[in-house]
Amino acid sequence: MEEAEPTVAPLGGEKRACPEDEPAHIAKRPRVQKSENGGDPPKQVQEVDDDQEQDGSEEEEEGKAEEEGETFAQMMKHGLTELDVGILEFVSKHEGFSGILKERYSDFVVHEINKDGKIVCLDDLTVPVDTEEPPGAQPEEVQVLTEEQKRQLEELQLLKNKEGDVAIEVVEDTKEKRTLLHKAVKTSYPGLETKTEERGGRKFIIAYHAAGKKALAAPRKHSWPKSRGSFCHFVLYKENKDTMDAINVLSKFLRVRPNVFSYMGTKDKRAITVQEIAVLKITSERLAHLNKCLMNFRLGNFSYKKHPLKLGELQGNHFTVVIRNISGTEQQVNQALTSLRDTGFINYYGMQRFGTTAVPTYQVGRAILKNNWAEVVDLILKPRPGAEKGYLVRCREEWAASHDPEAALKKLPVKRCVEGQLLRGLSKFGKNNIVTAFGLIPRNNRLMYIHSYQSFVWNTMVSRRIQAFGLQAVEGDLVLRGGAAHVLSEAEAESHSIHDVVMPLPGFDIIYPTHHLGQGYREMLKADDLDVDNMRHSVRDYSLAGAYRRIIIRPRDVSWEVIEYDDPRISLVHSDLEKLDNKPPPVYPKEGKYKALRMDFALPSSTYATMAIREVLKMDTSIKNQTRLNTTWLN
Repeated sequence: MEEAEPTVAPLGGEKRACPEDEPAHIAKRPRVQKSENGGDPPKQVQEVDDDQEQDGSEEEEEGKAEEEGETFAQMMKHGLTELDVGILEFVSKHEGFSGILKERYSDFVVHEINKDGKIVCLDDLTVPVDTEEPPGAQPEEVQVLTEEQKRQLEELQLLKNKEGDVAIEVVEDTKEKRTLLHKAVKTSYPGLETKTEERGGRKFIIAYHAAGKKALAAPRKHSWPKSRGSFCHFVLYKENKDTMDAINVLSKFLRVRPNVFSYMGTKDKRAITVQEIAVLKITSERLAHLNKCLMNFRLGNFSYKKHPLKLGELQGNHFTVVIRNISGTEQQVNQALTSLRDTGFINYYGMQRFGTTAVPTYQVGRAILKNNWAEVVDLILKPRPGAEKGYLVRCREEWAASHDPEAALKKLPVKRCVEGQLLRGLSKFGKNNIVTAFGLIPRNNRLMYIHSYQSFVWNTMVSRRIQAFGLQAVEGDLVLRGGAAHVLSEAEAESHSIHDVVMPLPGFDIIYPTHHLGQGYREMLKADDLDVDNMRHSVRDYSLAGAYRRIIIRPRDVSWEVIEYDDPRISLVHSDLEKLDNKPPPVYPKEGKYKALRMDFALPSSTYATMAIREVLKMDTSIKNQTRLNTTWLN
């Protein structure tokens, strides 16, 4: 897993893809996948991605836009393939076979491995007892509510109240009494806001559901015991939501800014993921209340600590992956997984790093490094074929016709995307000050473009390295010693394996292999009008120091089994939530209609699970190829 490194935000305003996130083909009707390796095609039922936001008109507009224009399959004919981003080679000798990855989001389960090497699981929903408060004591503000009022407020919190609000009469009209009522609602019912109204000559505290911008504009402050750690750490279990979406939802319901949350790595949307989160000065009680009103989330394993979490602190991630409708024989499967366990896979940067449209993100990164800012704007804003939402198409068409940033911005109902942020910058600072305008895009997103270019170069050069020298260390290869790169002599190469060898991401503070691949870097960058000896940029943020990356990764704790099943709608993995709810594990029939491969393995940070799965199946993991397989069979 590569949460320690930035991942690329696909062009087109789409949400950032996560390292372990294999973009799933979302079909409008059941589709059948034809076997790439011959034999009877397995039947395939693709699950429509039903993830929906519960608030805001922007999401509704996105939904309408997605219904316009070409079908997904037609749009994806313009997308990237693995060949386009340098992913060319395999290390194993087994015969590949077909299978369906992420037919259901529950087929991809990710658990963090924390810095102590422990797999993070959700297995405790209890709230820790605060030593400064006697067990069972209720905050004074909660006690001012009657049982009937609590029932009504809970219904309102769960969106089950048809009236849309709850009116609590202020019998004793004093400021102190009103303050207690306001606090009672806001502390115990996350997601609710209050206001004071006069109705029929009587005063009421009106509670209403407001988990949006108004709540964010005035976050509430609460007292915090000095002896308690300032950060509440908890385990977040989520289904079919990426990490940033999840944090945005939590922040809205808690009426705080998203930046009070910290985490060690981003996680998939189309998956079940379990990770540790820390939040500044929010009690475990308030967090636990969210379990009553949020779908597809569960929070638990609460503790108070003095420190937040930092990106990259985790050791890696543990994966449980189900590949459905496999065509491989038992011998093929065993050969593939034995090779994965013993030899490993090429540590390519996966397709998620390069975007989903006909304009790869690495092209934008290359233009930034060349200081060609007009090309940067053109690549981001120009019309392009590919998977695009309808409003983005209209925005691009307006930009192509008028080059008026304000006019193009008006075509965007969702202005949080890269296109919207760039257009706001151009509107504010003018088209002659593109560097400053581009700076309105969040820094991590800007850096993702140049990291994408580095990744493209790395993939390409590693493919050439495997083609030239295979799976053995050779004279001129690089290995790490004490964090620094060392060039192997002929004698040293004999005592090292391919698992020791690293290849550089281009930058100003690295060395290159001394065999012909070193010259290959120089020639590749020269073809892009870049100088391998001068990777510093006039804008400091875009100066690349470079880094080293192992070319072969061996997963740990690899295990597998072939299971059979009859119902494609059922989950084949026993999740943490099902265990907490005392639901029985799935039962696999001895003879079923369908056959699936269940894989368990652990990867260090900065590696892509999809590249491990690619090595097993020997299939192109791009959305374009998966879509082609579906449409070819349908036609």
